[in-house]
Amino acid sequence: MYNLLISPFVEFEFMRRALVGALALAIAGSPLGVFLILRRMALTGDAMAHAILPGAAMGYLAAGLSLGPMTIGGLVAGLLVAVGSGVVARATNLREDASMAAFYLISLALGVTIISLRGSNIDLLHVLFGSVLALDDATLILLAAIASLTLIGLALLYRPLVMETVDPGFLASVGGAGGPTQILFLTLVVLNLVGGFHALGTLLAVGMMMLPAASARLIAKDISAIIAIAAALGMLASYVGLIISFYAGLPSGPLIILIAGALYLLALVFGPAGGVLRRLQPRRHLEA
Repeated sequence: MYNLLISPFVEFEFMRRALVGALALAIAGSPLGVFLILRRMALTGDAMAHAILPGAAMGYLAAGLSLGPMTIGGLVAGLLVAVGSGVVARATNLREDASMAAFYLISLALGVTIISLRGSNIDLLHVLFGSVLALDDATLILLAAIASLTLIGLALLYRPLVMETVDPGFLASVGGAGGPTQILFLTLVVLNLVGGFHALGTLLAVGMMMLPAASARLIAKDISAIIAIAAALGMLASYVGLIISFYAGLPSGPLIILIAGALYLLALVFGPAGGVLRRLQPRRHLEA
């Protein structure tokens, strides 16, 4: 059993790098996914994941598959789309989800077109689906820095985030900084999507953020417990996905997300806080 579960990470450096990178994404991204779900912004995360593509593509066009330019480009593009969709929603009669969807579709098409101007199909697949088994030292340092910054940011924003999520009206009535909190929160989301893009690609980066969070929401009701469970499920999916991909010869990034999806399906059926079986149980009636 030891040889089956541990030896790939002992013998192969690329497996250790992949595990460290995936764990960093799970620890930082899953708690953000919890707040996205609780704030009914799940599709916003998906839209912003695609929104970073044209910025990353511009970095690729300027310097090839270089970490710095693609990271900066993706970060700028994600922030522009996040801010732009909010401005459009306030300046027109479109709701923010509609403007976000429009920006997302334009960004996806523009990013693929830019990459196709210079790169090959292999480069396009690398950008869209990542390469978690090819993480180098610079990328691991970037992922660790993003994870550390995210955890510090969440610690500082935790109280206003919870208050705005549970009762935004109360936060506004006591003079809470709802606007700045939202901007800082979205900045952390974009940072994690940019980091996830290097490992899992733009199409799958949001999976590590949303699927463990959705699973945890079906397992627990307390926000602190949901966050802890989401991070644990993300780490479990990372480890199991890498192990199965190693022995089965399947792509690691998609398999990690598939394992996270399988855990979500289990929580959907057996989750004690909202699963199907829990809903089917007869409820106890109060008696006088």
